[in-house]
Amino acid sequence: MTTMHQGERTMSTHSAPRTTTDPAVAADSRRRTRALRRRLAAQLLFELALPLGSYYGLRAIGLGQWLSMVVGSLLLLPWIVYGIVRQRRVEAMAVFTLSLVVVGTLLSLISGSPRVLLVRDSWVTAAIGFWVLGTLLTRRPFIMTASRGIVIAKVGEAGLVAWEARWDAEPVFRHHLRLVTAVWGAVFLLDAALRVVLAYTIPVDAFALTSTLLWLAMLGGLFTWHNWYITRHGMKL
Repeated sequence: MTTMHQGERTMSTHSAPRTTTDPAVAADSRRRTRALRRRLAAQLLFELALPLGSYYGLRAIGLGQWLSMVVGSLLLLPWIVYGIVRQRRVEAMAVFTLSLVVVGTLLSLISGSPRVLLVRDSWVTAAIGFWVLGTLLTRRPFIMTASRGIVIAKVGEAGLVAWEARWDAEPVFRHHLRLVTAVWGAVFLLDAALRVVLAYTIPVDAFALTSTLLWLAMLGGLFTWHNWYITRHGMKL
């Protein structure tokens, strides 16, 4: 799952002055917002509904657990390739996700256990979690870079410049961004650990739905906290 796309869409987080009331700029902002909503809907369809629905649909017609999981994973490939083509460059996370699908399938062939495929999802979220936490050591933590598209949609390019300038000028702003980044990374790691536990403790057929509900619950809790935190500290656009 390319859960990294789900983070960019929800980072409408930080305050920057609204630099203009020009009707053309307002129209452009609305257009960008509609485009983001369409992208969210597409991701929900191709990254959640289609793989999950295909697994239970194939199981309902009598296909085996292993093959049902493989088919569900393979349905992600056209979406990943589309993302690469659309961006006109190779996205590291897309390639990483693609490699996990291939490696997980090969490992399950060797082991003969569908639970190996179940654990594969935890590799993705763990890798994302470590990467997010690793950005705390860089000049621009995860939240700083992931929020750029939303900031542009909200306040335009000029607003983005003013928003990014706060990083150099305001230590408190940097503190808040680092804290939010740390919480996002920690939640991804927690999700990875819980997925491993589920993979080896519940029936295989129950895993797809259970892990999806777990992820949605954790993501919902994270978004709720995120919105509360940035609102409380005056960082919401």
